[in-house]
Amino acid sequence: MRTDLRVPFAEKDEAKRLGARWDPARKVWYVQNQADLAPFSRWLPTGSAPSDAGAPGKAPAAKKPQKSGGGTVVVGSKYVEQPRVCDCLPWEVCDKCRSMALSG
Repeated sequence: MRTDLRVPFAEKDEAKRLGARWDPARKVWYVQNQADLAPFSRWLPTGSAPSDAGAPGKAPAAKKPQKSGGGTVVVGSKYVEQPRVCDCLPWEVCDKCRSMALSG
């Protein structure tokens, strides 16, 4: 069973020495199959159960799409891919997709 930890950067070496591992994909420290979590108690998230990350059949919850207003370029966590209305190349603008194209 995997348990995610909240380890500050300054304490990462101590957590590693105690057996914690770094998950680069999720950017989180964790321990796997530890019967005694007492050494990690100060890094345990309050009010949370151990994580089932990587368990088969569990998919992360999808975020609801957010609309970006009027040609605004949105990056990062607020990016929402817009549906395609035609089959032209992304850098070309045809009559079908002209209304959705960013003005440049």
